[in-house]
Amino acid sequence: MAPSTSPPSTRPSSAAVEAQPGRPDLIRAVPVPRPGRWVAAAIVLGVAVALVHSVATNPRFEWGVVGDYLFSDTVLRGLVLTLELTVIAMVAGVVLGVVLAVMRLSANPLVSGGSAAFIWLFRGTPVLVQLLFWNFIAALYPSLFGIDANTLITPFVAAVLGLGLNEAAYMAEIVRAGIISVDEGQTQAAHALGMTRLQTMRRIVLPQAMRVIIPPTGNETISMLKTTSLVVVIGYFELMTSVQRIYSVNFQTIPLLIVAAIWYLALTSVLSIGQGFVERRYGRGVHRGPTGARLLPRRKTAGAT
Repeated sequence: MAPSTSPPSTRPSSAAVEAQPGRPDLIRAVPVPRPGRWVAAAIVLGVAVALVHSVATNPRFEWGVVGDYLFSDTVLRGLVLTLELTVIAMVAGVVLGVVLAVMRLSANPLVSGGSAAFIWLFRGTPVLVQLLFWNFIAALYPSLFGIDANTLITPFVAAVLGLGLNEAAYMAEIVRAGIISVDEGQTQAAHALGMTRLQTMRRIVLPQAMRVIIPPTGNETISMLKTTSLVVVIGYFELMTSVQRIYSVNFQTIPLLIVAAIWYLALTSVLSIGQGFVERRYGRGVHRGPTGARLLPRRKTAGAT
């Protein structure tokens, strides 16, 4: 039996292609040299190394004191209360913000105007002023609902009111932007099917608006975590208050502030990771690649392998 031989390749070699008369030479792409990138990278790396070395070797940072108080009971108790205040204020702000956004889009001018006035007032004044106002509300109204105002408005309640109402004003605009991003034709189609305005908002509009609402809401949550440090002015015990009470006794101000900064950085990092997962969850099917095209599965053509 004669040995089988494969047929000779009919594809011309590159040398043969180049040798064909009248055919232009093959283009060999050469990357454009960018020495500026390497210079910039070297500068950034050098600055980073210098900063790290300075922070690590400077004895005035007193890293031993930082380690002693990083997991102290007082600091951890303040940390827990900071998380509690953040969650409560954000829940109140999101719920009230959704209500205000729906009111803002109402056809009733009184309802829309009331929402606009709330947003104007609480978004236009500093959070610190609002916290102090609620903490000293007894100066204006000694009795609220038949109860002594100082008994009813504790530092915790004042902190929740100051942070929550301020956050509601910002969340109202975020939710409103998400709602108006949904095509109006879908609302009209839902009404044509007999859905009420509330049903349309809950079943059609809000689920689609979440893709626009979620990213800034995550940013607001991270901002709220840091803004809770302002309640130190009304005496509510949280992370910043806990380190302040410690360094007012031992006078180790900088190390204790570093302790607070480390915990804030750790918590914001965790929240940022969680925000990324939530954004991917609500952005499925609408992520865009580098060219701006939607990342959809490629269809196989007939005969494709």
